[in-house]
Amino acid sequence: MKQLGINEIRTKFKDFFESKGHYIAPSHSLVPDGDKSLLLINSGMAPLKNYFAGIEKPPKERMSTCQKCIRTGDIENVGVTARHATFFEMMGNFSFGDYFKDDAIKWSYEFVTKWLEIPEDKIWVTVYEDDDEAFEIWENKINFPKEKIVRLGKEDNFWEIGLGPCGPCSEIYFDRGEEYGCDDPDCKPGCDCDRFLEFWNLVFTQFDRKENGDYEPLENKNIDTGMGLERMGCIMQNVDTIFEVDTIKYLLDKICSMSGVKYGENPKNDKSIRIITDHTRAVTFMIGDGILPSNEGRGYVLRRLLRRASRHGKLLGNEEPFIYKLVEDVVKTSGDAYPEIKDNMEYIQKVVRIEEEKFAETIDQGSDMLMDYIEKMKEKNIDTLEGSVAFKLYDTYGFPIDLTQEILEDENLKVDLDEFEKEMEAQKTRAREARGNMEDESWKVDPLSQLEDVKSEFKGYFDLSEQSNVSAIVVDSEIVRSAKEGQDVIIVLDSTTFYPEGGGQVGDRGLIISDGGLRIEVRDTKKGANGSIRHFGKVVKGEVKVGDRVTTAVDVRNRISAGRNHSATHLLHAALKEVLGAHVNQAGSLVTADRLRFDITHFEAIKKDELERIEKIVNDNILRALPVSVEYMNIEEAKASGAQALFGEKYGDIVRVVTMGDASVELCGGTHLNNTAEIGAFKILSESGVASGVRRIEAITGYEVYRFLNEKIDLLEEISYSLKVQESNIVSKVKSLSESEKELKKELHDIKQKESLNSLSDIENSKVDVDGITVIASKVSGMDNNLLRENADMLRDKNKNCVILLISADGDRGSIVATASKEAIDRGIHSGNLLREIAKIAGGKGGGRPNMAQGAISDTSKVDQAISAVVQEVKKQLS
Repeated sequence: MKQLGINEIRTKFKDFFESKGHYIAPSHSLVPDGDKSLLLINSGMAPLKNYFAGIEKPPKERMSTCQKCIRTGDIENVGVTARHATFFEMMGNFSFGDYFKDDAIKWSYEFVTKWLEIPEDKIWVTVYEDDDEAFEIWENKINFPKEKIVRLGKEDNFWEIGLGPCGPCSEIYFDRGEEYGCDDPDCKPGCDCDRFLEFWNLVFTQFDRKENGDYEPLENKNIDTGMGLERMGCIMQNVDTIFEVDTIKYLLDKICSMSGVKYGENPKNDKSIRIITDHTRAVTFMIGDGILPSNEGRGYVLRRLLRRASRHGKLLGNEEPFIYKLVEDVVKTSGDAYPEIKDNMEYIQKVVRIEEEKFAETIDQGSDMLMDYIEKMKEKNIDTLEGSVAFKLYDTYGFPIDLTQEILEDENLKVDLDEFEKEMEAQKTRAREARGNMEDESWKVDPLSQLEDVKSEFKGYFDLSEQSNVSAIVVDSEIVRSAKEGQDVIIVLDSTTFYPEGGGQVGDRGLIISDGGLRIEVRDTKKGANGSIRHFGKVVKGEVKVGDRVTTAVDVRNRISAGRNHSATHLLHAALKEVLGAHVNQAGSLVTADRLRFDITHFEAIKKDELERIEKIVNDNILRALPVSVEYMNIEEAKASGAQALFGEKYGDIVRVVTMGDASVELCGGTHLNNTAEIGAFKILSESGVASGVRRIEAITGYEVYRFLNEKIDLLEEISYSLKVQESNIVSKVKSLSESEKELKKELHDIKQKESLNSLSDIENSKVDVDGITVIASKVSGMDNNLLRENADMLRDKNKNCVILLISADGDRGSIVATASKEAIDRGIHSGNLLREIAKIAGGKGGGRPNMAQGAISDTSKVDQAISAVVQEVKKQLS
């Protein structure tokens, strides 16, 4: 059997199915497009779900892909075994109502035996136990030995997810040889031993499962197959695990070289090496598709993988960030097949490095928190850390459980792993339930997808009103022939001037009218399946019927205002790259008629002077009155022309290129102005952080800038009038008032301090001797927190071996401070614990260190009771 590398196998698979008339689609992004049931694409068919459900029409009835996938259900097992992985590639061929079992089985066998040259005697197959049709094809049309066709039950050879499309499977196995088998002389696929390796699953989607449990035949039967590329690599390279195939081993060897270890010598090190290898591949591809580390959703998955890899890097002796250096090695082996990671390699490296640096800080923070828990455990003579605490450190702060165990073991302590595992399982159950509930939703049929021809032609780039025909009407999720006054509707027209929401720009609003008096107020416009454009609105007058001739009337002011903001985002994007650097990429946007919001990849707050430069560049390009032009060209020509493609965005073969003079060239399908001068003016309102490595700019243009400036002028005039100064003197007047306020506050503080000093002798009269320690507990009034602490410190310094607790109560609330001398602390006094117990009496809380603590109370009626309890609490600490 000829040895083939991963990249060779992938190329052969694509070439083979292209020769069979398949459209070879590039891998979809790992970020699901419109599928809320998935965090990340986890199978070859997941991005094609709408084609299988009939919601959208595929580009061709025959398709083939090699899809990048992430599965995170068993992250904890990755590295523990050499079989599990989070990132993998799934090759597949698909038929949407075209060919069925005959061709699917015939071509799979041809590819395996002729193109891959796997010996026929090494192949076994399985079919669903009741699928006589598949059995007959294998036996009589392929002439495959009957004794090597195994019938298996529903659990093994029938694919279904809840209700909807489903069907039997046929799987192809590779016989690794008797040395991998068991003692059973009848060993064959279905046995639990390691002899037979399944490498290709052919799913025959031929049924529709109904709520009553019936399986009804589908009118259009589909084919969905999946072959794991890495698993096929194991077969073609005669290795036992995916970590030994060429592309993955290349990365694994680099990790060993950087860490100064050898794979296969130490099981503990091997686990860490496998984790780093797999997770580095996963994070490279995730960031390459625009995902950024965060504390929720897919961003949390990325952060968790990256931090787990970083943690195991430290176990191998890598104290400094190092994973970012490995990104280049992933690109070397996979960049030709996936140009998005090659084109964005430097950006991916930067994201990884910054996250590694942040995790180093997290490790320190988690260690400090864990040491606090350890201190409390020792005080209470407890030897086991609660599992819920360990889970909180792990889940909230990213602190690995194995590190928690290691630190506890150094202190002769342990963690309640059973409780920790229960918390972990509860989290997984919540995630599974959330995914499960949404999985059924994702297969629900869109009512409009039932219609053969609901495509809408968009004609709104140049015209805002035109005549059109009503193609479909939806009321209450049902397709209807007509809708009357007062009903909320979704209207589909055969052509429209209404722009559907896309590229961050909101959908148009306006009217649909007719000569017969019809009036529909359109409040939003969105894209639908099969190229339809949906107008969401309400019939406010008359009746609308399918086939009616109507006129579209887009809200002109709203459209032009949105166009100003959209054109401004292009100028803003270019200015950001000019000022901050080429690493800046768009991470999201929102363009409305009122304002624009623009998210970018950048790793620190944008400085004030940088924002001023950015704003000036945008306004300069507005005042230069640059022409805005639009061209259509293929994607490669567009990139060669310097057009900016949005990071993680999908594009067709032909793209729309929007050029603004020499300032900006971007791929964009949105609506724009004819000249940048029409934007009028541009003003940044705010800059903020919205996620790790993502900054957000909010800005306004045109009339909104005019309104904003008028409001500021009115405000200045009002301030000027109130301060009785000219506008030019407002700043100096405010500074003068601020200095005066500081002086007055200082004078007031000095007066209160003198008053408090006079009362210190009275406070000292309340002191009590408790086993050789002076205890002073007193209620005072008119002291803020600072003054309260100062007086407590003075009393402590004056009395030496002592404990001081003061409560300042005025009105409904109060402050509480406690302090203790070194001598008292040496005898067991802890100010934080003392204050916590006393504060509880008066409905408060607080805490602190042994020598100083502070807090607040909410029930001032209990102050005397709290003061009276101090002596007894001190006695407890001394006992």
